[in-house]
Amino acid sequence: MQRLPTLPRPLRVLVAAMFAASALPAAALDLDALWDFGQPALSEQRLRAALADARGDDALVLRTQIARTQGLRGDFDGALAELAAVEPALATAGPQASVRFHLERGRARISPVHDDAARTPQALAAARADYLAAAEIARRSGLDDLAVDALHMMAFVDREPADAMRWTQQALDLALASPQPAARRWEASLRNNLGYALHDLGRHDEAVAQFRAALALRIERGQPERVQAARFSLAWALREAGQLDEALAILTALDRAAAAAGRPDAGVLEELEAIHSARGDAAAAAEAAARRRALRP
Repeated sequence: MQRLPTLPRPLRVLVAAMFAASALPAAALDLDALWDFGQPALSEQRLRAALADARGDDALVLRTQIARTQGLRGDFDGALAELAAVEPALATAGPQASVRFHLERGRARISPVHDDAARTPQALAAARADYLAAAEIARRSGLDDLAVDALHMMAFVDREPADAMRWTQQALDLALASPQPAARRWEASLRNNLGYALHDLGRHDEAVAQFRAALALRIERGQPERVQAARFSLAWALREAGQLDEALAILTALDRAAAAAGRPDAGVLEELEAIHSARGDAAAAAEAAARRRALRP
């Protein structure tokens, strides 16, 4: 079992957004009711309980999701073994089972939580083939949300900023063109990902615009936890763009809210330290640094 690498906070926000964005559409099988992406072990228990009474394509889909819970916990070998057991039945299965099989096999090979050592040429080629197969089957079958999911995962195969931006833009274009609510729900997360790609290309003002749009969508949809993450990402992008006053205002508000809730946030304090340093306020930077260090176990 591979161990998950420790990620810097901006990337953790991205990863969290990415997994949360993979909103599973309601169908005859209600996967939404079974999934809690923050608790993959609990999700596996629910999925296995549902599998006991499932037949046909429903059983295949559930097994792909069990593989996904394993991948989320870093057990990529276990995920691949589960999917290998599913593969022979796909010849007579419907498109959703096939799409989810390719999606999850791709994620078990290359995803944001794989470390660099796992990114071998063979793994990259195999993941690329799976994601593109998932996207093609999904688009052909009218499963727009799953097609968006597959395209957005390609940005984690081709990680060069220009390539990541190209794949993310393709996913966003499909989401915006789709009449399906499940596909449209991807917009906020895709704009978030696009913001990171633009940042990596040095296009800071455009990145800020995408993070602003993502935050506005989160607020509009009434998603408090995701709103907080989106505010943090916007503040990070503003700092990177040199727009320190607005970044400071956002982070100060986040810091106060976290303190009031009794959950001080080390990432917010780290950003506050960086902003105060950039503004030349050594005393405020030192105070934020001291508070952050005090949170260490």
